[in-house]
Amino acid sequence: MCGIIGLISPGRNVLPEVLDGLRRMEYRGYDSAGVATLTASGAIERRRAEGKLAALADLLAREPLAGGIGLGHTRWATHGAPSEVNAHPHATAEAAVVHNGIIENFRELKTKLQAAGHRFETQTDSEVVVHLVSESLRRGLNPVAAVRETLPLLEGAFALVFLFAGRPDLLIGARQGVPLAVGEGGELQALGSDALALGPVCRRLTYLEDGELAVVEGGQAAVFDRRHKPVERPWRPSSLASADLGKGGFRHYMLKEINEQPQVIGDTLNTMINPATGRLALPNLPELKRASRLVLVACGTSYYAALVGKYLIEKFARLPVEVEVASEFRYREPVLGPGQVALFISQSGETADTLAALRLCRESGLGLLSIVNVPESSIARESDAVLPTVAGPEFGVASTKAFTAQLTLLSALALVLASHRGHLAEQEEARLVRALMEVPAACASVLAETGPIEALARDLLAPARDVLFLGRGPGFPIALEGALKLKEISYIHAEGYAAGEIKHGPIALVDENVPVIVVAPSDGLFPKIASNLAEVNARGGRTVFIGDSAGLARVSGLAGHLLLPEIDPFVIPLVYSLPVQLLAYYAAVAKGTDVDQPRNLAKSVTVE
Repeated sequence: MCGIIGLISPGRNVLPEVLDGLRRMEYRGYDSAGVATLTASGAIERRRAEGKLAALADLLAREPLAGGIGLGHTRWATHGAPSEVNAHPHATAEAAVVHNGIIENFRELKTKLQAAGHRFETQTDSEVVVHLVSESLRRGLNPVAAVRETLPLLEGAFALVFLFAGRPDLLIGARQGVPLAVGEGGELQALGSDALALGPVCRRLTYLEDGELAVVEGGQAAVFDRRHKPVERPWRPSSLASADLGKGGFRHYMLKEINEQPQVIGDTLNTMINPATGRLALPNLPELKRASRLVLVACGTSYYAALVGKYLIEKFARLPVEVEVASEFRYREPVLGPGQVALFISQSGETADTLAALRLCRESGLGLLSIVNVPESSIARESDAVLPTVAGPEFGVASTKAFTAQLTLLSALALVLASHRGHLAEQEEARLVRALMEVPAACASVLAETGPIEALARDLLAPARDVLFLGRGPGFPIALEGALKLKEISYIHAEGYAAGEIKHGPIALVDENVPVIVVAPSDGLFPKIASNLAEVNARGGRTVFIGDSAGLARVSGLAGHLLLPEIDPFVIPLVYSLPVQLLAYYAAVAKGTDVDQPRNLAKSVTVE
């Protein structure tokens, strides 16, 4: 969602670092951006622009800003259209604010402020915050007291950073339901929504919890709880200061991250495999070993990873698994109780609906396990045990390497549970672990021969208005993921279906203008999906077969095919994820869309 940053370092110009921090948050997705600082006289001055950061950078080149204190913001619009006037920072004569989140009661607050004589210039929910603080300042309160008076009036989710006219030595931040980090780096202090934004300028970081307030003043950062009591918070070294965040010679971040998957999968496996025994070892969560039911909760691509996890865990560990969309799970009054464990999957570890579902499960006494890519995230901190993906920063809004890292962990979890529950002999476990260890090489072989994938995407998918993806067993969630990726970045309408359901409605959509992508590995379900493929061909469908050479020899009438290496059926989801990602990527490139930052999407959804 929105990215926010505040830097303070008296005596030097922090605006270039503010802008650089915004660049490092571009992956979140946004539609406008802005910065603010104080002039030599202490007055607030801003620059804002609609569109990408390049527009803001051009504006700053024409109309420079400089100052030892600065705010920056990339906006993902909720209330009010994307425009320069609606862009943050929002300001009055007394204060300026940047906001990530949603103020749910802003209309009531705005009405009261207008009645008191306040004039608003934007359509946003965020502008009420700076007017509330200004109202308190005009009544004589100091900045800290003014913010403290304002926060209880706000309903919803927010991370806020304020600067104040005439106070070049002060930044204030607050968090409720949306992440906010505090950073220190020598003579510089910082507040920001993203460790990636703060990493290059901060040697160490800490994170606010809900209801907390950070006051950065006089070269020091202090944290206070809801009762205004000081909070001692552990600081962690920043691990991102020297991270390579470039594209590495690739045209897009997404293509770079697709190509990083062999290494990411290998690195993730290396965190779990005991080199002395060759067996898997995962964090100990006693409740998981005794669980009668496992609930997997996630959103978006992580939800499709959870669906794969259900197939694998039920097959190998014989443990009943339910998979839930976090936003629905929260509100349907689920039956929760003893003997259940919940596993939460989130790339960012800050997904609002998933975090709220975790807290619901904690209140019900469930054991809490999470799979996240950010160890310092809220979901990680609030879980009983964490399985970290080691995918590194992922900048493409459409998740790729984080998804396959999640699949890797879920595959390993299935084997560990199967062993603990007595459903997997040591010899069979060793065979399946070897199959996992062979995945990086199999993925590398797919990436070494992308010409046929690019040709099919360019010639067959890019001209289409509608595309169907079919799969069975663990290939079904991969079909869903393939459809999602194509929708996300190429804007082509696509749907994924369980192949056996094609006869129950979707086959009515099939004609010579609708490509049908069939995920068809040579496993026990191959004869069934081959029949489904024949049904599509009989109706004039243009089918694309994704499978191995043994399967290809058993089908005909294809519009195209993509051959993958022969692999153990256990690791099909991992290897077959790559061609559907690449089909979406090359289709988007052929159409000329914004691959890394597709319209209307945000990388980390930190509000409902």
